[in-house]
Amino acid sequence: MKKKLMPFFAAVLSIGLITGCGTNNNAANNDAANGSGAAPAPAETPAKDKGKEIDVLKVSFVPSKDPEQIITTTEPLKEMLKNQLATQGYKVGNVTIDVGTTYEAVGEALSAGTTDIGLVPGGTYVLYDDGAEVILTSTRKALSNDSEKPKDWNDNKPTKGLDDQQASYYRSLFIAGPSAKGQELAAKVNKGEALTWEDLNSAKWAVMSTSSAAGYIYPTLWLRENYGKGLTDLAQVTQSDSYGSSFARLAAGQVDVVVAFADARRDNEEKWMSEFGGKASIWDETNVIAVTQPIYNDTISVSKNSPIMTDDLKAALQEAFNAIAGTEEGKKVIAIYSHEGYKNAKSSDYDGEREAQKLIRSMK
Repeated sequence: MKKKLMPFFAAVLSIGLITGCGTNNNAANNDAANGSGAAPAPAETPAKDKGKEIDVLKVSFVPSKDPEQIITTTEPLKEMLKNQLATQGYKVGNVTIDVGTTYEAVGEALSAGTTDIGLVPGGTYVLYDDGAEVILTSTRKALSNDSEKPKDWNDNKPTKGLDDQQASYYRSLFIAGPSAKGQELAAKVNKGEALTWEDLNSAKWAVMSTSSAAGYIYPTLWLRENYGKGLTDLAQVTQSDSYGSSFARLAAGQVDVVVAFADARRDNEEKWMSEFGGKASIWDETNVIAVTQPIYNDTISVSKNSPIMTDDLKAALQEAFNAIAGTEEGKKVIAIYSHEGYKNAKSSDYDGEREAQKLIRSMK
């Protein structure tokens, strides 16, 4: 899910899930000391405690991998959630985990309140945010560069992963290669000069499919914001079947600019010279000429219409998932989605994704 926007156009199939909430009131014994012999009224569990007794907590995953693999890998999550919520006063009878038939099926279940928690990509969340609320964003290893200014990326090469920092988003970069045109564009950026549309339109580009966040959608959003045009308006554009193909073309001088996720050069660093024919390192031969807005990672979202969902439970779930991600056993579970940890999220984090959705609809 990190390197491309997940598919949004699968057939919608509802997951028939029902969530319940239980209470357990015990009748009081007769009080012989009162001399009446009559049993007092049953003790009422305080209202705030009733909401902390949950018969079933439903968790749904999107089918980004084989459903059986997801079910098997995430089985330990059931007890982990029960135990972590118990530390916050919640008594959960059962945790169930299922995998939706499509991404949209999980979104529909969140909207309907037939599942309580959904682990869904940002695109799915914003499509169903009338009935879903994001509470956490997944994190992965942060990079040594995160500037919106392309020159900063070039002045601080190479980009490295930071073992002690996590990031809840990534960016897409416009990367110029060793061709004469690529070097011309990079030189202009590194002098602090603004690129014109004519500069960009004179270059040869390699992009990904129209469903790719970093390889198409967010670069198009950046171009529209800065020039009022998109990738389809460029004169010379080639669609690649993989980022590796894009970098192979860049190294060979077949294209001047590629668009890719921010750590794509790290992924292709070794192949640049050994397989793609680069004459020097990828860091010496490439430069960043534009940087997009953040692309936020996958979400843990909850249903606004679940009969058990309260503000207190949302806060408890945030704490529970963060605690789980901090254990070795928990890391093994969330690794099924390439998650390394979580950060508390808010709806506005995904405003860029909302703009991306508008763009997708306009391209239909």
